[in-house]
Amino acid sequence: MAKDWWKASARDIPRIVVEPPGPKSRTMHASACRYFHGLSSQVKLFPVCFEQGHGITLTDVDGNRYLDFSSGIYVTSLGHAHPKISEAVAHWAKRLMNCHDFTTPVKDELLSKMAAILPGRLHAIQFYSDGTAAVEAALRAARAITGRHEFLSCFRDFHGKTMAAVSCAQMSRGDVLAYGPTRAPGFYMVPRPDPYRPTFAKPDGTIDTDAYLRFYDAFIREGTAGNVAAFVLEPAQGWGGSIFPPEDFFPKLRAFCDQRKILLYADEVLTGMGRTGEWLCLSHWNVLPDVVTFGKSFGNGFPVTAMVVSEENAGALEKISASSSYGGNPMACAAALASLEVIEEEELLENVRRVGGYFAKRLQAMKQAHPIVGDVKGKGFLLGIELVKDKAGKEPFEEAGQLVYQKAFRKGLAWIPAGHILRMSPPLIMDEKYAGLGLDLIEESIAEVEKQFGYR
Repeated sequence: MAKDWWKASARDIPRIVVEPPGPKSRTMHASACRYFHGLSSQVKLFPVCFEQGHGITLTDVDGNRYLDFSSGIYVTSLGHAHPKISEAVAHWAKRLMNCHDFTTPVKDELLSKMAAILPGRLHAIQFYSDGTAAVEAALRAARAITGRHEFLSCFRDFHGKTMAAVSCAQMSRGDVLAYGPTRAPGFYMVPRPDPYRPTFAKPDGTIDTDAYLRFYDAFIREGTAGNVAAFVLEPAQGWGGSIFPPEDFFPKLRAFCDQRKILLYADEVLTGMGRTGEWLCLSHWNVLPDVVTFGKSFGNGFPVTAMVVSEENAGALEKISASSSYGGNPMACAAALASLEVIEEEELLENVRRVGGYFAKRLQAMKQAHPIVGDVKGKGFLLGIELVKDKAGKEPFEEAGQLVYQKAFRKGLAWIPAGHILRMSPPLIMDEKYAGLGLDLIEESIAEVEKQFGYR
């Protein structure tokens, strides 16, 4: 398979033939909303209806063609309708769709491939059909491994939408009681280091990582029953706005957990499988987790996720009834195996590191050039732009975030809002030409919003 399989369909993007959302999109969206409820903010802000995708290109029902800077919100990371992955799924769709958790040839191949690419002894694996199910299983595994029942997680992390998963995250968002009315027993939250908005800072204003760890220690002693099974966190926050911790945080947290016999559980559903230029995002800091979950891009859009624990803890998976109805079905395993092979064959980790460097340089220049860009953040292809009303006060500029999102979308950029933080997760196949094109559309939109609000 040629590495440039997607470029022919990308030649003329973006191409806007009718101002989006166009009439067909509006009609179809209104029809669906008679019955379908609970839409995400990105759809509410821009209710376009897509009918086709190929590589880095999305096409709506009105014939508008967009540059994809979302990957289906971190999912289709290897491009829409990748030929190898589509063919792998189709093969098993015609041959064997499901046989519960019996072994199949493609499952055996996938397990061997995962054991080969994952660091350390992360060799005890179970498959699921969505990220939340994998997270729930990982939490049960952590309790089985340790014999403890409590969990620590971080402010503004996101781990899913079922009971234990939501108990690891913010439950009320703005005026919406998203997941309440209460957190499950034994789940506690602590501040997470954000270099741009530190809760604990040194006298010079820079973030104080050690102060966070001192707080964690005090909180465990004073705020828990002393039975913490695992520290649960995203290596980089997705829903929170592409926020990465300071470089010394995870090595210090690993040591902190080891000293207290607490498992380190990395929820890599969003960050894993190449998005930041490594198989595991934690590998950027040479840190090995005890438990890890994968999802989103694992099957490039096909619903397949995984929960993995270290080999010495494999027995825990026998204790928790770890299997599921759909997890590890042949189509899912085929999608995941083909996705891992594509990352290797098309040298996408190297591409993410190379083009990620270009993204970082351009975003830093954008930060210097624009008065409402307070901060830029990211590694590889997991990126964010934080908009503020003024750089000194850092007051979040929510209205500007919505307007920039909508303006860039109208120009032909499909991407992700997060309030005042604009998120970008382009397909990992993207080269510098299209990376630059997408950033041009964003920068034009930021300049227009600045003018609209009197900054220019």
